[in-house]
Amino acid sequence: MRTVLVIDDNPAVGTALDVLFGLREIRTLVAHTPDEGLRLLQREDIGLVVQDMNFSADTTSGEEGVQLFRAIRQRHPDLPVILLTAWTHLDMAVELAKAGAADYLAKPWDDQKLLAAVENLLELSESARELSRLHGQRRRVQRELAARYDLRGLVFASEAMARVVELAGRVARADVPVLVCGPNGAGKEKIAEIVQANSAVKDGPFVTLNCGALPSELIEAELFGAEAGAYTGANRAREGKFEAADGGTLFLDEIGNLPPNGQMKLLRVLETGRFQRLGSNRERQVKVRVISATNADLPAMIRDGRFREDLYYRLNTIQIDVPPLAQRRDDVLPLARHFLAAGKRLGEDAERALLAHAWPGNVRELRNTLQRAALLAASDTLGAADLGLPDARTAAAPDALDGAGRDEPDRAAIEAALERSGGVLAQAASELGLSRQALYRRLERLGIRRD
Repeated sequence: MRTVLVIDDNPAVGTALDVLFGLREIRTLVAHTPDEGLRLLQREDIGLVVQDMNFSADTTSGEEGVQLFRAIRQRHPDLPVILLTAWTHLDMAVELAKAGAADYLAKPWDDQKLLAAVENLLELSESARELSRLHGQRRRVQRELAARYDLRGLVFASEAMARVVELAGRVARADVPVLVCGPNGAGKEKIAEIVQANSAVKDGPFVTLNCGALPSELIEAELFGAEAGAYTGANRAREGKFEAADGGTLFLDEIGNLPPNGQMKLLRVLETGRFQRLGSNRERQVKVRVISATNADLPAMIRDGRFREDLYYRLNTIQIDVPPLAQRRDDVLPLARHFLAAGKRLGEDAERALLAHAWPGNVRELRNTLQRAALLAASDTLGAADLGLPDARTAAAPDALDGAGRDEPDRAAIEAALERSGGVLAQAASELGLSRQALYRRLERLGIRRD
């Protein structure tokens, strides 16, 4: 049940608010001293605190309220707090609001304004707690996965990547080929590393070959090796990737780019474990776990006659699909912080810009963006403008544009939002797309009183 804690030394205030909140089926707990209020916060599941600024007789400075607010923030940093103030404490309330108080209302309060503020903040508080619960659950899943598998330093927070990691860890022990599918830059090679690191051949070599990075006439030599004189420029014998990977894993990236002859020979190696170097008649025997990866639509290539169907089924005993970063929004900020240089951090507007960007280049684009920004930013705190993203400006909070006075709601817009919200600052700030602290600064700068 939604619960509000009222901390006020006047019993009549607690009674009045209990009746008022009860009309909205909100449970009200009342404490008459700061210490009693803090004890209730330890025992009860509180969604919101409404607190007075003075508690001792003949005390009007508001210092007791300041100390109570700070104690609540220290123990419960995410719990919203509404201050009930006399007009003599307005400046103090504004300062506390800048420090994180959810709102402030003057005594005697307006019932409708107070109810609107409480309803709005309880909804936000419930959402925040649900989000915190989900994050906690995801952290537990990550810890469990890390305890069971070698994750090779993979950074992730999304449920989608947790499922990918779980599948990669489960199939690692099976001595079967694995096909990793996903767009360029999504992290397919890292998943291949996880499969290798948790396999029976984890102590063997991990050899990679990008089939899309070499001319077609050289791929066979790269895969199977070549004797001296097998082709122009082959001045000495060389071993191929299969020989190098013997007893371990061969990771074939961009497998869809393998030419027809290479496909045929790869199929034979997968079936028999035998192959010949170019220019040689001697067969060689290897024991290699093959993991391949592609961003191509292999079934469509099969229909077009560009990829062998029998090879596809040989490679695709197990398929692992790595989703694009756009479908893993929870991974964006953990990855961004991982890629930041030591001593650098992300500002709030930079985080919003990162989350708003579509990331067509996936994790690779994110890494490059953060590395470039860290090198070029003048400050240790990166702003949205430092990222150089095309949509960073629209994602940046208006706070970031205050100095130039651009994209900032004017007096009329602010006053209209305050009127529509009944003077509830949290609601008005949300409507204007501002943080509460940003709205307070505008009220002060424009001389707008919230009577």
